[in-house]
Amino acid sequence: MKRTRITATLLASALLLTGCSALLERDYSSVTPHNAVPATEGDPSILRADSYQELVNALVYLVSGGVEEGTIRLYTDTENVEPFLDNACLEVVQEDPLGAYCVEFIRYTVNPVVAYSQADVRITYRRTREQVASIVQATGVTAIRGELKSALTSFAPERVLRISYFEEDEAFIQDLARQAYCDVPTFALGMPEVSVSIYPSTGRQRIVEILLDYPLERAELEERRGKLAWELQLLTRELVGDGQPPRVLDAARALLEKGDYDPEGGATPYDLFSTGSANSEGLALAFAALCQELELPCRVAQGTLDREPRLWNVVQTGEGWRHLDLSAPAEEDIPLYTDQDLQELGYLWEEGSIPACQAR
Repeated sequence: MKRTRITATLLASALLLTGCSALLERDYSSVTPHNAVPATEGDPSILRADSYQELVNALVYLVSGGVEEGTIRLYTDTENVEPFLDNACLEVVQEDPLGAYCVEFIRYTVNPVVAYSQADVRITYRRTREQVASIVQATGVTAIRGELKSALTSFAPERVLRISYFEEDEAFIQDLARQAYCDVPTFALGMPEVSVSIYPSTGRQRIVEILLDYPLERAELEERRGKLAWELQLLTRELVGDGQPPRVLDAARALLEKGDYDPEGGATPYDLFSTGSANSEGLALAFAALCQELELPCRVAQGTLDREPRLWNVVQTGEGWRHLDLSAPAEEDIPLYTDQDLQELGYLWEEGSIPACQAR
């Protein structure tokens, strides 16, 4: 008699936790997971499993290949193999990273044979093969942040990462996305809404799906990107026109001639050039973008001023790294501050997020 069982996905949502423990730093590359599963002798389309773990490996092997129908021959001493299959299917759908990410459910039928039980498996997916093939292996904060920067500079709507030794939560990825956004100021045309799903909720290795919902259509983003690039090139030519290496304060003065600080202004470099004003975020990103064009070391700092969100820049000078806030009023010239100077003015930021600015 042929018996049928259905195993459905019972995915649990990842809990929102706090804390950012360090991840191991390693190289990363795009990979497709592969499990070596023995085929039965004479027929490579039929897999063999002599134990529960080999059965799990066989199912993962089918999933990693995007196979919708497969056959597994179970050589076990257990007369009733259905509990084996039930548990194995649930493990693949709920606990294996790839299975949790891309499998909707697994169905099977079992035919008992004298020496073995033959399971005909049917797998229903909720991701396309292209989505599975696009998964990138990324281990370490640098690798994750690099993939996010790559997505932002192409206005990509998603990135899916297979991450080892990952014990963080959705908020950690969202924070990295914000950092990556500030790392690519010439593409900072509106911070996208970042949605993060982690498969499974626990484990040594997990798949992290990052969806990026931009505030503008891609065509508009590309158009604004082109206009911003042109404005930055014009300003760069003005600053290097005399053949002398550009200086940080010269660049700051030149940028402020293009627009002023407005707490109600736009939050992107494009807003500064197109409307003549921007808030602290728009100014800080615009100056970082100009410094990148001029090859001047510059970082965007994120923190607060009198408990209100604030962005500014950290630049490298002959005296070391210094804080520079183009949105702060200056009676004469643009001031540069040490950490102590800025803290005394009421600024706060996360320690270690930017280079230290110490007095010599």
